[in-house]
Amino acid sequence: MTIAAVLVAYAALVGTLGSRLLGRASWTARAPLLAIVTYLAAGWSVVAALGLAGLTLAVHAPAISGGLSHLIGACVLRLRATYGTPGGATVAGLGLTLAGAVAARTVLTALAHLRAAGRQALQHAETARLVGHAEPALGAVLVEHSEPTAYCVAGRHPTVILTTGAMQVLDPAQLDAVLAHERAHLASHHHRMIAMARIGRQVLPFLPLMRDAEAQVARLAEMHADDAAIRARDPRSLATALVVLATAGNPAPALAAAATDAVQRIHRLLRPADPLGRARRQLLRTTAAALALTPVLLALAPAVLALALGRVPAA
Repeated sequence: MTIAAVLVAYAALVGTLGSRLLGRASWTARAPLLAIVTYLAAGWSVVAALGLAGLTLAVHAPAISGGLSHLIGACVLRLRATYGTPGGATVAGLGLTLAGAVAARTVLTALAHLRAAGRQALQHAETARLVGHAEPALGAVLVEHSEPTAYCVAGRHPTVILTTGAMQVLDPAQLDAVLAHERAHLASHHHRMIAMARIGRQVLPFLPLMRDAEAQVARLAEMHADDAAIRARDPRSLATALVVLATAGNPAPALAAAATDAVQRIHRLLRPADPLGRARRQLLRTTAAALALTPVLLALAPAVLALALGRVPAA
């Protein structure tokens, strides 16, 4: 019961305060990929904590059998005593219900989202290929349209889509930078990261961290793609292209070069901050790993303690 309460408290704390702390952190724009990993680790640790909270309430009830050897039986008795729930079958049933509900909602939500997103991406890519034509020199499908747009479609047939309107308003250096940005989205699998954040929001929409993670991950994915695009290019070309695409027409689709926080990204490209130091990066990596592992470690703490003590309480 105590471990379950700690896990629920952890989920409430991280799910409530995590969004505020990460949203105010200045380092996220300096290390966008690391920030994405931290957001996802924090969010999914909340889901894991709630599911494990239910299991720790119920684990003593369903897993016991009478045909165990003396040694294994001793360990089981010790674990039963450690994980035991004062409420008996009622509390164990509630725990199983909680764990089952979290697991079922997560699996069903993920399957529904991935199926729908995969189908939509496939249809979009096929339609673009039908109405446009491939430009091998650009590595993109060129679509006849006056709206200046460049974006990518992930999925089974990853495709970068470019309109003739974008070709007309961008000079060669700007166009190269924009296409590099879109290819970076596909190479880094940003669509999967955004999907993980979106599924987490749909599973636990009442927690601020889960509600905010999708938008934050999408914003950081744009910054990460910017960083990849300018490694061998002039940042001013991409910054200028963002201005052109943001002002020449309607907002572009998701994962497009001008779709998310264009003003912030332009300032970031023109006035880049110093990269994070090695020690700070390592500290942040450790923090992300700790967030991912904490629910499991909390749930296993009584088992580790029981095995370390090595004594079996009286039955």
